[in-house]
Amino acid sequence: MNDIPSFEITDESIYLERRKFISQSLTLGAGMMVANSSFAATQELKPLNYQPVIKDLDKGFYAKEPLTPYEDVKHYNNFYEFGTDKTDPSRYADLLTTDPWSVTIEGEVAKPGTYQLEDLLSWVDIEERVYRLRCVEAWSMVIPWQGFSLASLIKKVEPTSKAKYVAFETLYRPSEMPGQRSRTGTIDWPYVEGLRIDEAMHPLTLMAVGLYGRTMPNQNGAPIRLVVPWKYGFKSIKSIVKIRLLEKQPPTTWQTLAPREYGFYANVNPEVDHPRWSQKTERRLPSSLFRPNRRSTEKFNGYGEQVAHLYKGMNLRKFY
Repeated sequence: MNDIPSFEITDESIYLERRKFISQSLTLGAGMMVANSSFAATQELKPLNYQPVIKDLDKGFYAKEPLTPYEDVKHYNNFYEFGTDKTDPSRYADLLTTDPWSVTIEGEVAKPGTYQLEDLLSWVDIEERVYRLRCVEAWSMVIPWQGFSLASLIKKVEPTSKAKYVAFETLYRPSEMPGQRSRTGTIDWPYVEGLRIDEAMHPLTLMAVGLYGRTMPNQNGAPIRLVVPWKYGFKSIKSIVKIRLLEKQPPTTWQTLAPREYGFYANVNPEVDHPRWSQKTERRLPSSLFRPNRRSTEKFNGYGEQVAHLYKGMNLRKFY
């Protein structure tokens, strides 16, 4: 991937060249300077009150690509708790109450407990990272996330030597999440996901609390979600209320629902087709019928240099 010259970037207010984006980043308390009027008028998103940390620019923390327009990030979502259509989350997610919010941490840790989100955030450094997020339906986005390394949180609760996996659970609140009031797709709520401990501790693995310099929109997983950039997007569980460190591999929602289609690892691999479609290409949003913006899919979503060693010797067709 090469840096993109500023003269090749369409609408600079939306597509921010990577190094210009970094150099012009303001404190998150003031929010990110974005000239696009539709973004500036989005009053429901408050600036995050944290100073961003910019570091390790050459270790995969910044995709050297134009950012996806904010309106696509906000209005094209997978969040089945609010419905199965891509526009359902933005239509219904304002029902969700995200303050106050707590996260329960339990299992193989020395310091289990239920922690208020603001207390968790006081333990960690908030960082800016620009990651790709690829959905298994073969579309992708490039998003400026604000969050903290999951490893920093795990270290704070002191995992035991038995901690081999990390399990996550989404909020279950049918009164505010209309998708949970039905058995659509036979999902057994609440939504659950998991990682191996070495995946969870990898420096790329992010607990995101904002994007574009502001608080996380409800439809994108407010107030706290996981982002694992080398995996398909369904691994990046949203609106997390529970984290468990376990000795044995935990069940995950999509692996339980359709094991032939969705494995535990969910690493982006263009060499392995989904049973119902090819994974060799993807549509980078924005995309349309006449301007499909299609490109070749990269193994590990382009992060192979950073993460391929985690799977050395594994059959990535079998462990998909």
